[in-house]
Amino acid sequence: MTSAKQRYDVVVVGGGHNGLVSAAYLARAGLSVLVLERLGHTGGAAVSAQPFAGRPARLSRYSYLVSLLPEQLVSDLELDIRLVSRPTASYTPVRRDGRDLGLLVERTEGEATRRSFAELTGSEEEYAAWRAFYADAAELAQVVAPTLLSPLPTERQVREQVDAGLWRDFVTSPLGETIVKRFQDDLVRGVVATDALIGTFASLHDPSLVQNRCFLYHLIGNGTGEWRVPVGGMGAVTDALARAADRAGAEVITSAGVSGIRETGDGAEVTWHDGGRSHTVTARQVLANVAPWVLRILLGDAEEPETKPEGSQLKINLLLDRLPRLRSGVDPAVAFAGTLHLAEDYGRLESAYAEAAAGRLPATLPGEVYCHSLTDPSILGDTDGTHTLTYFGLHTPASLFAQDPEATKQLAVSRALAALDEHLVDPIATCLARDRDGNPCLEAKIPQDVERDLAMPGGHIFHGDLEWPWAANRARLDTPAQQWGVQTESPSVLLCGSGARRGGAVSGIGGHNAAQAVLASR
Repeated sequence: MTSAKQRYDVVVVGGGHNGLVSAAYLARAGLSVLVLERLGHTGGAAVSAQPFAGRPARLSRYSYLVSLLPEQLVSDLELDIRLVSRPTASYTPVRRDGRDLGLLVERTEGEATRRSFAELTGSEEEYAAWRAFYADAAELAQVVAPTLLSPLPTERQVREQVDAGLWRDFVTSPLGETIVKRFQDDLVRGVVATDALIGTFASLHDPSLVQNRCFLYHLIGNGTGEWRVPVGGMGAVTDALARAADRAGAEVITSAGVSGIRETGDGAEVTWHDGGRSHTVTARQVLANVAPWVLRILLGDAEEPETKPEGSQLKINLLLDRLPRLRSGVDPAVAFAGTLHLAEDYGRLESAYAEAAAGRLPATLPGEVYCHSLTDPSILGDTDGTHTLTYFGLHTPASLFAQDPEATKQLAVSRALAALDEHLVDPIATCLARDRDGNPCLEAKIPQDVERDLAMPGGHIFHGDLEWPWAANRARLDTPAQQWGVQTESPSVLLCGSGARRGGAVSGIGGHNAAQAVLASR
């Protein structure tokens, strides 16, 4: 398929969710917009799929929950999507003093949560510390969240609105120090810490504070930090965005692999290939919904392996004939309805990091499990009694799989499932559904798979380490691109994806902010 025109106001490279957000905003403003997507469909990581032959269940294959997508963006683009709260925030099974217990955190914390903390820790103190900690996190979120769809504030502007002790605990001190200072129980410490490690390979005491930045993004969505399930699966979000872009008049071409971006005197030239022949279009501005590392190559720079991002996650999608029973006796429909933490005690998180940093797959893999079908049965199709299960593993950097990806993947999967089986009456293998060919309904993705499938360098789900959602006090904020945190070295090329400042996760923020920078520069 060829483009309708040879010149556009804006060409968007990459039809992931951020690219569609940019296209919708700009086309609604009257600009001519072309979106070029390498794959045969839009959506990038925010897609649903039927991975198991003969089974109608549609799983959110890569991205799986939504928190950072601003309500204002949903309203602006008139998106027909529904995000549903999970009844359980988290459940963490543990064997302690010969007893199988669990830490339950309700979505709206109540008496059951208080009792669970007291039974696990032996007093009321840890729950009081938990409530104080998350009250502080909410205070910071209330300050930061309203700035995400505005020009970048400076660090000073944000800091002046926050208590000095709170700023120290969440922003300037390694998060591990704060957690150890504010909590006593190793399991409680670990449950708090996991939000700092999703897709981020770091010690909780890393001086770079990358773990702090990851933690902040996981707690500021819409000022509440709640992670919700998209009804219909993650693909429903992409479908709504694609419809919004189409309604606005944006042109979208799939199976269009961009091979180069060349600056011209009045914009840029984009070359792409449809599998049969090459095409070239020009634009006043190009929005790059690809990782900055990939963008540099498209702009003509040589690959720099030493600067390539490295992802760190193990994603396992499963379909079950039934939910397994837990040794603690908790109702599986409660335990699996939220985030089920596995081997994520604070000490084990740090030990697993040390093993992986030394080049060894952790003997006990930390990770967490989600059962979206408990919140949204529609993704099951017409199959009654089954359930989807998603596992997301931590501290599995791409380098661990480099020598023998398939064998190491299988070992990682077995260790992940072993961490789950440790707390089950029914081993997970006995609950796995089978596809029409008799194969177990299990699909695993390591960073190498993410890079191959989605062209995310190193399989890094954030396109690189997350940055603070504000500008340094001395940062140059002279141009609209700089003011919105989407600038590149080329004035005609802007970042609109997860690699933009305030990018990461399924938020649309990078796409929104790039569009605003374009409109402000006209």
